[in-house]
Amino acid sequence: MKLQVVGCSHHNASVQIRERIAFSPDQARVAVERLKQLYPEIETVLLSTCNRVELYFAAEHAERFPSHHDVVEFLADFHGLDDIEVFNELFERTGEDAIRHLFTVAGSLDSMVVGEAQILSQVKQAYEQATANDATGPLTHAAFQAAIRVAKRIARETAINEKRVSVPSVAVADFAKQFFERFDDKQVLVIGAGEMGEETLRYLIDEGAQHITIVNRSPERARELASRITGEVAPWGDLHGLLVAADIVVTTTGATEPILSADSFRQIHHDRSQRPLFVLDLAVPRDFEPSISDFSGVYLYSVDDLKETCESNRRAREKEWPKAERIIDGETAKFMAELHHRATGPTIRRLKQQADQVKADELERLVNKLPDLDSDVRAEIERTLSRVVNKLLHPPLESLRDEAQAGAPHGLLDALKRLFQIKD
Repeated sequence: MKLQVVGCSHHNASVQIRERIAFSPDQARVAVERLKQLYPEIETVLLSTCNRVELYFAAEHAERFPSHHDVVEFLADFHGLDDIEVFNELFERTGEDAIRHLFTVAGSLDSMVVGEAQILSQVKQAYEQATANDATGPLTHAAFQAAIRVAKRIARETAINEKRVSVPSVAVADFAKQFFERFDDKQVLVIGAGEMGEETLRYLIDEGAQHITIVNRSPERARELASRITGEVAPWGDLHGLLVAADIVVTTTGATEPILSADSFRQIHHDRSQRPLFVLDLAVPRDFEPSISDFSGVYLYSVDDLKETCESNRRAREKEWPKAERIIDGETAKFMAELHHRATGPTIRRLKQQADQVKADELERLVNKLPDLDSDVRAEIERTLSRVVNKLLHPPLESLRDEAQAGAPHGLLDALKRLFQIKD
């Protein structure tokens, strides 16, 4: 019985690497299908998000199990990369460490923003897609269903996901939601196509935003962002008109100087006819001159305006971290104990079958020697033999269960197989 996860995340790989080995939903289906062909005995789940690409493998018995190098080769081949570009970017966890990692990911303790809600739905989607592709099995079913249960416990029993700590999450939930009652009828303009803008946009979409336009000096990057999420791409030259039409602006460019001065905004403000404008300037240095906030109906927030709320929320969340870790540790121990106990099941069943067969043979031999045996006496003899067999088997089976609770019961399990000549 083997469990393994191989992959990378924001902890150990740059965004450039994560982008190059990420999978779209269609690519993920193809990848899982290929892995099924390569390793027909292996259960597989592929989790691919903005911040991580992870392959989970499991098998009760398998002659060939994917190694770290096999996964490197697979990812490199699938995405047209050299092995060397991928090899040092991937981590590997096995056994109990793999399960703890999955529970930590699902519970959002491994996220870039600890406590964010999106990761649980992404874990569910990865598991459901693998199941739909007939790539999961008993071990992955148990592991991922347990991970979902762990995440729900963390959400229910701690406050770790109640306080937003990222600038984008605070910008949307703590500022924009106080300004707007609904987002489905708002025109959203995103200036810049970096990670910060994408994360903010995802939060806005979660709140119902539908009318989204992306503008960037590099049209290709704008198109890449639009391909990952809902949105239209517009040329940089249309910025004036887009600002006139917008209700919400999220700007996150890497410009070294403001892209919009108060003087250039004056005409935009006139053309807007004093319609309210909510601006999240998340760029450093700022994209909008601070004095733009002096125009009537303009609500301009910069990163500095949001950071104090982020830090306050982060301090409150850190107090909840030990509670969440205790849940993960307890659930991991429980899962591994159940897994190890499950590993003893086939041996216990064969041992009992073997003992029952010996009992049946000896009972039949005795009955043949005593043809006039009373039926009540025969029943009592059968019950006595069953008690003897159960009492003889109880100590070794109890010891096997105790060892399974403490860890993988390989030593005692192998000894029982040899002592009782139990064949796999």
